[in-house]
Amino acid sequence: MLAFILRRLLQSVLVMLTVALVSFGLFRYIGDPVNNMVGQEATMAEREALRDTLGLNQPVPVQFLRFVANAAQGEFGVSYRMARPVADVIAERLPATLELALISGFGALALGIALGVYTALRRDGWLSHAIMGLSLVGVSLPTFLIGILLIYVFAVELKVLPAFGRGEVVDLGWWTTGLLTTSGLKSLVMPATTLGLYQLTLIMRLVRAEMLEVLRTDYIKFARARGLTDRAVHFGHALKNTLLPVITITGLQIGSIIAFAIITETVFQWPGVGLLFITAVQFVDIPVMAAYLVLIALIFVVINLIVDLLYFVVDPRLRVQRSGRGHCACGPEPDSSMPPAPTTPSPLGARPPSRRARLADSDLLHSLVRSPVTVA
Repeated sequence: MLAFILRRLLQSVLVMLTVALVSFGLFRYIGDPVNNMVGQEATMAEREALRDTLGLNQPVPVQFLRFVANAAQGEFGVSYRMARPVADVIAERLPATLELALISGFGALALGIALGVYTALRRDGWLSHAIMGLSLVGVSLPTFLIGILLIYVFAVELKVLPAFGRGEVVDLGWWTTGLLTTSGLKSLVMPATTLGLYQLTLIMRLVRAEMLEVLRTDYIKFARARGLTDRAVHFGHALKNTLLPVITITGLQIGSIIAFAIITETVFQWPGVGLLFITAVQFVDIPVMAAYLVLIALIFVVINLIVDLLYFVVDPRLRVQRSGRGHCACGPEPDSSMPPAPTTPSPLGARPPSRRARLADSDLLHSLVRSPVTVA
């Protein structure tokens, strides 16, 4: 287990170094940071002084190592547009994005598993057919169109939910949340629904397909033959084996929710990291873009590591394979605590036959086999 974690951590470090190289390329080859930080009236001497201060005259490998060292400490420089440290700007916007992503992700996971199990167990019912028909909406319609439709219905026509913003938030020092206020909860309903509808549909269809396949296996038939109740068969045996592919898809989808919440945050003007990235692209704010790229890569790496660890918890076959690696596959080893098997004692003073005697016995055996047998 420890070796597996260390191997995964090493792979994660390699992935982060690759992403850091891409982020460093943003600084190096997209625009000139000096031109973005000084005005047009700056002299050449002032530009060269700023270039020396930023270390842009150093060799490229030295600049990359300095960038990696600063990124490991959470330092990505100063935003060109806001003239503030990028780490402070992201720390202000990150709680809004994480709150939206976690609410929509776990809501989609809970409802998706429940609806998937129901439609698999009651696949011939009218309600199951209605749920499967409505699930096509989450797959076919794009995210921004769903958000616009929700705004039109609940904000413009019914006037029961706010159309944009996060509402009132409570500052907890290191975290800001809107879950403790009424306006914050109302502002969260439509963005969370828009962001989680596609994930809910995907998880529901995956659980339904896996559940139908598991219910046809032999061990489920054997469990029914033993007289187990339907609840024990469905939730004690079938659902556990159904969750294996769901864990992988859920981990990837939660990472995608955080990474691709850009559209939802733009439609609802949600003050999160995604909206910050869109603004940074419009103003070519390269430090913010690079920090966003590294942050999303780190989130994906952490989620994939958690998913791999959950496999050991859910699937006991992996633990057996890991623990049994290196042992002989020819059978169980003899137990040293058992007494040795009795052997037939040899005659007193007898010696084992020599090599010449064994060869003679072998020749005699071959001659007997080859000679014809005559019956008197």
